[in-house]
Amino acid sequence: MMFWRIIHRAMLLVICSLTICGIASCEAPAQGLEVYFLDVGQGDATVILCDGEVMMVDGGPPSASQFIYSFLRNTLQVDHIDVMIATHPHADHVGGLAAALNACSVDVLYTSETNYDTKAWQSVLKYADAQGTPVIIPYPGDTFSVGEATVEILGPLWYHNSLNDLSLIVKVIYGNTSFLITGDAEWEAEHDLLDAGIDVSADVLRVGHHGSNTSTGYQFLRAVAPTYAVISVGADNTYGHPDEDTLSKLADADVTVFRTDQLGTIVCKSDGQQLVFEASKGKP
Repeated sequence: MMFWRIIHRAMLLVICSLTICGIASCEAPAQGLEVYFLDVGQGDATVILCDGEVMMVDGGPPSASQFIYSFLRNTLQVDHIDVMIATHPHADHVGGLAAALNACSVDVLYTSETNYDTKAWQSVLKYADAQGTPVIIPYPGDTFSVGEATVEILGPLWYHNSLNDLSLIVKVIYGNTSFLITGDAEWEAEHDLLDAGIDVSADVLRVGHHGSNTSTGYQFLRAVAPTYAVISVGADNTYGHPDEDTLSKLADADVTVFRTDQLGTIVCKSDGQQLVFEASKGKP
């Protein structure tokens, strides 16, 4: 379907922590932000909790459905999601969202494309419709709050034939800490943001397209300038993710990398000044 042109700009083992310095002070409440990068195999799923509100970004592949349902209802004891985001309708990102819609009531579902005729995506739309959840294509520059966290839709800025490059690119800011989630956005979508002068800087980068060499270009990585990167990837996957070239670029930029295939579910906690990472297994 026709998309937008640019309209307006835009548990656990503690393994490391970071105090963010040199940024204008912005006080955040003590309750804090928790970002769960779920171990869903070869796919992406993130759950963000802040001040009693919940945002879910992608839901992993259909094979993760039972895990998604159990994690929300039993581990997090969540039965309501304030904001659900499907970065794009590929099955490895939305296959588990139907389970989330079964586990929880959902206020709104944001996505980049609605007309995608696969079983996984049509199942998500069916369950959203059943509970009256509106499905909305947001504009770049749209912002909303999840608790005291600010969420901004940075992209995509243009229509792309590639569904990967149509991925919603989401920035989450909490106090002086920030997270960038890029779905499967590739080189073209990354450079659209850079050419438009959009601020993509973030402390934590959710690496695009599972660490594929089609994402995380040098210029984009330089602009994001993350201290940490999280790669969601299945062990021994047939795609060769993450690509050695991507890992080399991250290493050259002195970025600490966390991988779900090595660490399981990864949690990042923020009090607005400090980031603390925890993982369900192992050490990097």
